[in-house]
Amino acid sequence: MAGATSPAASANLAGKSGVRVVVIGDPGTGKSSLVVALATEQFPENVPRVMPPTRLPADYFPDRVPITIIDTSSSPEQKPKLIAECQAADAVVLTYACDRPATLERLSSFWLPELRRLQLKTPVIVVGCKLDLRDEQQVSLEQVMAPIMQSFREIETCIECSALRQIQVPEVFYYAQKAVLHPTAPLFDQEAQSLKPRCVRALKRIFILCDNDKDGALSDVELNDFQVRCFSAPLQHTEISGVKRVVQEKLPEGVNDNGLTLTGFLFLHALFIEKGRLETTWTVLRKFGYDNDIKLRDDLIAMPIKRAPDQTLELTSEVVDFLRGIFNMFDIDNDGALLPSELEELFSTAPENPWSSDPYKDSAEKNVLGGLSLEGFLSKWALMTLRDPANSYANLVYVGYPGEFSSAFTVTRKRRVDRKKQQTLRNVFQCYVFGARGSGKTSLLQSFIGRQPSDALPSNSERFATNSVELPDVCVSLTLIYFQV
Repeated sequence: MAGATSPAASANLAGKSGVRVVVIGDPGTGKSSLVVALATEQFPENVPRVMPPTRLPADYFPDRVPITIIDTSSSPEQKPKLIAECQAADAVVLTYACDRPATLERLSSFWLPELRRLQLKTPVIVVGCKLDLRDEQQVSLEQVMAPIMQSFREIETCIECSALRQIQVPEVFYYAQKAVLHPTAPLFDQEAQSLKPRCVRALKRIFILCDNDKDGALSDVELNDFQVRCFSAPLQHTEISGVKRVVQEKLPEGVNDNGLTLTGFLFLHALFIEKGRLETTWTVLRKFGYDNDIKLRDDLIAMPIKRAPDQTLELTSEVVDFLRGIFNMFDIDNDGALLPSELEELFSTAPENPWSSDPYKDSAEKNVLGGLSLEGFLSKWALMTLRDPANSYANLVYVGYPGEFSSAFTVTRKRRVDRKKQQTLRNVFQCYVFGARGSGKTSLLQSFIGRQPSDALPSNSERFATNSVELPDVCVSLTLIYFQV
């Protein structure tokens, strides 16, 4: 389960048409020599104080994405320019001199804290220049950098090089490009040494999509189809056997009689990442439409339906039937309600549970065990569609809906058309609001409807009172039912 990134796929690498790398560090650490040595493949005799921007062609590295390298001056009067360049960078190469320990100490005492102060989110490649001058008695790079990397998780890679001897000069910028196109942070928790939750959720969805017979495992045929889809090359039978053998030796439950299990699939990706082969996992994610935030790309969930300001979208009967099926599938105990654990499992292939916070969290009635009824489940989807159609569609896709946006939603008639005909064609929603006396129910409803605190709402009875209201510019009637307990 591996492969090189094809030129056709490179255009979609992190949405990047080019990578901007800024080189910073103390004076005399070899910044400009490093840039010249890369561009000319020889050591320069006379090096300018600061090199002009240097551009590497797209075919310089396998990902076929051009790189622009920005050299900088560390003089105090140039600090504003250095800050501006860092803020515009996709990656930062931070240099120290292998023969000057003081420049290594400055990484922790000045440079890395300064990058944090600027609140940069870009990956940092720490580079020890002048490797040819390094004292052989010095401790290894791993020993030197381990405590620094422990304190500064933004460091993606550490490497030593020599511009004079042409040792690992291209590798410096290959790692910088790789850190941008195939970043570690969204995928892997370095401290816990495990895949991050959002990565697990995305890979789980991909596994389910590739498990065509829905037996909970990827057979040899399904594994081969997956390989061809992601890497445009089939796997030989011996390769498939080798992959499963590696998994089974390390994780027996990763393989069963039917093939590679979800546990084994996740283990393989963690193994790739630990071995530095992040491009494998990123290629898989991008083939299935994910961006650098491990969410479906915007162009895949964009709204192609045009609508007037006084029109809204509502779920089609096709989607309602799909949601009924999903509800029944995850209602494991068949009690007619989704317990919190069952709802979490339903959304386990989405980046997160979209209903874990307001305004969805408490927007539908639950039973005494916290279970959500089918009516409540559908009403939450309807509310999400009303408020944020793109998010509603994205979550439909995350939980397995196979249809296009146009098949998921229908547009309500224009409100002005209804007014001319003196008739109404609107959905009706019921929203239940519970709370003790004085807990703020009335204020909540006043705020939602857009009334001032002095505006009266229908009086409460001890049991309930209802009030149908029209939300401004929305073709929906909302029945508010609030209980006093």
